[in-house]
Amino acid sequence: MEFRGIVVPLVTPFNEDYSIDFEALKWLLERLGEAGVHAVFSSSSTGEFPHLTLEEMRELNEFVAHEAPKQVRVLAGVTANCSEHAVMLARHARDSGADAVVSATPYYFKHSREGLKNYFSALAERAEIPLILYTIPSTTGVLLPVDLVRELALEHSNIVGIKATIDSVWYIAKLVQEVKSVRKDFTVLTGNAYLTLPTLEAGGDGAVAALANIYPYTLVELYEAWTRGDYGRAIELHSRILRLSKLYELHNHVGATIKALLSMSGRPVKPVARPPLGLPEPRIVEEFARDNPPEI
Repeated sequence: MEFRGIVVPLVTPFNEDYSIDFEALKWLLERLGEAGVHAVFSSSSTGEFPHLTLEEMRELNEFVAHEAPKQVRVLAGVTANCSEHAVMLARHARDSGADAVVSATPYYFKHSREGLKNYFSALAERAEIPLILYTIPSTTGVLLPVDLVRELALEHSNIVGIKATIDSVWYIAKLVQEVKSVRKDFTVLTGNAYLTLPTLEAGGDGAVAALANIYPYTLVELYEAWTRGDYGRAIELHSRILRLSKLYELHNHVGATIKALLSMSGRPVKPVARPPLGLPEPRIVEEFARDNPPEI
């Protein structure tokens, strides 16, 4: 099973009492399905997963697996600092009907290469579901070595891809050259919307893009333009995505910013993030929304 295209790392809507707002989440899933996204990713970094309990992650992953439009694949986040917790989450996601699970490197202790290999090997062997690796050194302090990704991909057929959230097209190109060359079905996805086109140009397969929560049509059209060979249109859309990516600079957490922008634009998503995360200044969001209204 290959995972290509535009993947949406879902924001997690909350009510004023910080409980998960499943009605708003269902609305978001429906709108994203209409926009043609290829997959959604629950319990993501954009979705504030470190602020969710393990039970909430299970509940969230199960809800998305059941409520996502049928044509949209479901990736369930199972990142945990403990292998047992990750395996437990992955098995539950598998039993709930998710198509794959996604796990970042454990992010508290700084593990050795052997420790990282043991973590992902245990998850692949014991969860019995396609697994997408996730490297995000800006928050975990650890970059998965390309040679380790290659080793894991060769040893475990159900390790099917990687999400690389790193400002390095060279790293992505090395993944393509050294991993996809030995595993043709291995998926390489950028975690940065503004690197979608460079990733495709390097031989990668798409993006896991927080911006797709609010501008899915632009990202989907870029991917489709690229796949049909309309490179001029892809470049135009890439330029738009570069402008939209200023959204990341409005606040220290893009998920909180997206929820504030959706709420301010009249969508049924409340401007609530769990503490200690806050929200961006309303004036800044208003200025951005005036020039860049949501597409959903």
